[in-house]
Amino acid sequence: MAENTMQDVSGIRAIDSLSANEFQVEIDGEVAAGIFGVSGIHIRHVDLTAGKLVPQPLTITKMVQQDAALPFNQWTHETLANPTTKVTREIAVVAMDDGVETRRWVYKDAWISDIAFSDFDTARDELIEERLTIHHGGVEEIWPE
Repeated sequence: MAENTMQDVSGIRAIDSLSANEFQVEIDGEVAAGIFGVSGIHIRHVDLTAGKLVPQPLTITKMVQQDAALPFNQWTHETLANPTTKVTREIAVVAMDDGVETRRWVYKDAWISDIAFSDFDTARDELIEERLTIHHGGVEEIWPE
């Protein structure tokens, strides 16, 4: 991947890039705690045989949290209580740079299609992960002004 560089009047060069570990996830505008990772960010995927854009699923990996009032726990609970219904939320993945938002991907009409957990294993001392596969009605990429 090529890096873009910027040079200011002092002659100092800065790298213009994103760091994979500086991000946050929002669910209906509320920042979610305990997010380990996000994979599958696609802003465009075209099925040429069908001649249309096809939204690709997003996977959010998070810690298992006990508080039933947390937004992701409420969403998974509602999803499990309504197995034949798409229980939707708006999800935003926000790239950050030293605490400043640099880009945002907003997933409209997002719904959970799969909930999976990492293995319980007495030989490991890691936290149990919850992996949510999320489908959506489309994604908008937003660049802050």
